[in-house]
Amino acid sequence: MIGGTSPHRHLLGPGFLLAGLGVAAGAFGAHALEGRLAADDLAVFETAARIHMLHALGLALLGLAAARWPDAGWKGPGLLMLAGVAVFSGSLYALALSGIGWFGAITPVGGAALIAAWMWAAWIALNRT
Repeated sequence: MIGGTSPHRHLLGPGFLLAGLGVAAGAFGAHALEGRLAADDLAVFETAARIHMLHALGLALLGLAAARWPDAGWKGPGLLMLAGVAVFSGSLYALALSGIGWFGAITPVGGAALIAAWMWAAWIALNRT
């Protein structure tokens, strides 16, 4: 469906947007932060950007799955993946840039959300497609 409210639009668009932001974050880390952050902090920022970008592609993949199987319920794992990226990568970006340690303490919550999103998507793929 072109221009409608197909389920895949709610995943593809945010996935592509997240990918663009991931590229921007990676470029920012490589060009603006190199030499300004300690090597350990730069590595944390790079981890955040890598996980951010991988899950942007994962969100787009969920959008493609939703286009193929529109009634399978892909929006749930997509929203969980989006939240997981926000918490996981967001907390690592904040930790690297601010040095405030408690940001690192919430990173595993985002990681757990990402794992759960992939498991939920796998369950849908194995049982509803």
